[in-house]
Order: sequence, then structure tokens, then C-alpha cells
Amino acid sequence: MSLPSDVQVPPEADAKLDRRIEDLAKRTPVPVLWLFGKTQSGKSSIIKYLTGAVDAAIGSGFKPCTKFSREYAFPTAEAPVLNFLDTRGVEEPAYDPHEDLKLFDAKANVVIATVRVLDHSVENVVRHLEVIRASRPTRPVLLTLTCLHEAYPQQQHPQPYPHDGGPVPELPILQELQRSIDRQRLRFAGLFDYLVPIDLTPEEEGFHEPAYGGQFLRKSLIEALPAAYRDTLIKLEKTTRSLQTYFERQALPYILGFSGLAATAGAFPIPWLDMLVLPGIQTRMIYRLAQLYGQPLSGARFMEFASTLGLGLLVRQGIRELTKFIPFVGSIAGAALAGSATFALGKAFCFYYSSVHQGHVPKAADLKRFYSEQLDLAETLWKKS
Repeated sequence: MSLPSDVQVPPEADAKLDRRIEDLAKRTPVPVLWLFGKTQSGKSSIIKYLTGAVDAAIGSGFKPCTKFSREYAFPTAEAPVLNFLDTRGVEEPAYDPHEDLKLFDAKANVVIATVRVLDHSVENVVRHLEVIRASRPTRPVLLTLTCLHEAYPQQQHPQPYPHDGGPVPELPILQELQRSIDRQRLRFAGLFDYLVPIDLTPEEEGFHEPAYGGQFLRKSLIEALPAAYRDTLIKLEKTTRSLQTYFERQALPYILGFSGLAATAGAFPIPWLDMLVLPGIQTRMIYRLAQLYGQPLSGARFMEFASTLGLGLLVRQGIRELTKFIPFVGSIAGAALAGSATFALGKAFCFYYSSVHQGHVPKAADLKRFYSEQLDLAETLWKKS
């Protein structure tokens, strides 16, 4: 890996690497979720729950596609983990779903239709969803009924969560809510595959469980996504369970995104090809992490640690390149190792930056041990993939 020793130079300057990364991003299976519903129906809350991103990042990350639609690549279009397509203005007379279908139909793996549970003026949503459903009847649609607490104001959510497919308990607090759910079920009959009632609220609103039904939403999405795309959500959930700090939570999607690109590069059955692009992907990842932590990319002592890790990585890569002469098996091994090694490298850099934030520089031996632990964890994840 080649990194500047005393000057921070954006890797964007390498136009050739930009083109390679863009091509790899197109080949990497990234889930594309089409959010379809009225304004203020809970779409941004779903994005925030699935990604952990803050409202400001979500708002500034959207890029307009048409008059009514926009796209958000999380955490970055360069190395996305999730892509969101958002249709606004569904309730407006000028909205035409055929315009979105031209752009989104081939991309979207799942449609998430969002409806406030007590909103019964949804004729336009139903009519437009009928067009989208007819275009690809086999594409899964999640009907997410949001803002459940509006059916039982000033009360906490009933526990345990009662809407995951089992019998609904006959509780007074649930009577009005269940009537509205049943009406929406009939209104959207034939237009959805999964019914997911949720209530995702800011913590300051005082609910004991701000992400009410969140796990059921995630479970339904994993089940609905094509097999090749489920892995991203599974990895994101498994690897965030132990994260404690703000920086760890913000860094992980970048690490997973670039690790996915590295795995795609490692899957090419051409010996030595990814030896050329992998260092560039890893350098770009480290640059992004340095930006996130507010630390310069320079530093001779830290580069010593990185060189220690990189030496072992290059040896493993060189051995693995020889296996590419074995068709298919070599590609699988290459993808797993390239992805897991990039993941472990990103986590090691985060370990270093976290220590610096706490006022001390970690010892080389500690950094190397941490890298080895993360590599073992990542290899387990990628081999399962």
C-alpha cells in the first residue's frame, strides 16, 4: 500500500482508479430499496433506522433524479452498502409512476411502500402502486404501516411487539390500531407481500422502544431480498452489535462498502489483476476514514504500523493469486480474502484513530493483534457469503 508520508493527497486525483472503482461498484451486489409513499409517511425514518445515519447526512446525500424522485447511496456513491430510491409527491395530480419505472424498474430489488396507519386517504398511493406492481409482479413489496402511536396517543407501545405474524392479543390499546391495520390490508390487497407495522421515533419523544417493530422490518427485508443481496444487511447487523462509539458506527458502512469492492475485485479469475487495484481501494478507504475521524492521513509512526500489517497482507495475496489458476474455486477464495483483509485493515485503522482520540498511540503489537482478530472475524463472515 502506498500512502503519503507527510502530505494529505486526495485519492480522487487518480482518474484511472476512479474508473476501476466505478466499474467494480456496478458489479458488486448492493441492495436497492425503492421507497414509495407520501411525504411525511416515514421514509426518512426507515433510512435512518437501517443505516444509522443522521438526518443531516441523509438530507444532503440525496440526489434528484426526476421532478418527484431522488436517489441516496449510503454511505457514499463511491462504495455503497445500500441504495435508496425515494419517490415523493405521490399524492400530487402531476405524478406519473411510468417516469419512475423507466429509471427504477430494473434497479430496485424491493419496494417499500410507506403509509401512515391512520391515513385512509391513500387512493393515489394505491393506484400508482398498482402500476408498479404490474410491471414486475415477482418483485417483493413491503407495505410498512407507520406512526402506530397515533392510534394510542400518550401511551407506550404494547409489549412484546404483537404484529410479527402471530395472534394479536386482545388488548384495549390495540383495538383502534388493529381496525386501521385491517382496513389498510384490504385496501392494498394483492399489492404487497409483507405487512410490516412499525413506529420509528426520535428518542426524545419518550417511547421506551424508539425503533418499535424495527427488527421485524429488518427480518422481512432480509427475507424479501434476492439471495445475493441479503448478505449486506446481515453483515451490517452482525458487525454493529458490539459498536459503542459514534465514530465506530459511522465508519463501519465505509469499511463494508470498500470491502465489498475489494471482494468483487478479488473474484475476477485473472491472476494478479486485483493486486493492481486492491491497494488503491484500500488507500481510498483509509483516506475516507481519516476524513471521518478528523485526522490527517500522514504520520510516519502510523505508516510503520500500516506497513507491518500490509506486509502480511501482500504475502497472503500473492499466495492466493496462484489459486486463481484453479477455475471457480480460486475466485471464491480470492473474493473472500480480498474482502476480509480490507475489512480487517479498515477496522485496524479505526482502532488506531480511536486510540489517538483518547490521547495515546497504540503499540504496534496491539495493532497487529487487533488486525489479526478482525481478520479472523471477517474471514468467517465472507466465507459464509
